Amino acid sequence: QVQLVESGGGLVQPGGSLRLSCAASGSISSIYAMGWYRQAPGNERELVAVTSPGSTNYADSVLGRFTISRDGAKNTVYLQMNSLKPEDTAVYYCNVKYYVDSHYTSRDEWGQGTQVTVSS
Repeated sequence: QVQLVESGGGLVQPGGSLRLSCAASGSISSIYAMGWYRQAPGNERELVAVTSPGSTNYADSVLGRFTISRDGAKNTVYLQMNSLKPEDTAVYYCNVKYYVDSHYTSRDEWGQGTQVTVSS
């Protein structure tokens, strides 16, 4: 089992910056990918960014503005969000994928979500 605790959301003006954090605990050695998703009212949850050993991917809408990073020593994944736009307003969810057995059965775990609001 993996447990996640998110922090860092809030209200910011357009053009501003925020950094989200997601700290993992539990069976952290089995984690093989960490990422961020978001869900705006009336929309489906969508991928923002994901990182795994040797690979990082971003949604086109955030490319060049958001940066995902992982601190292995702290078991934490970050999302640095710059040049924020009103359309970035959403609840942001941390996600980790991890193996639960020696057969590489994969499972997802989600954070509790943190609200990001971009408004003047």
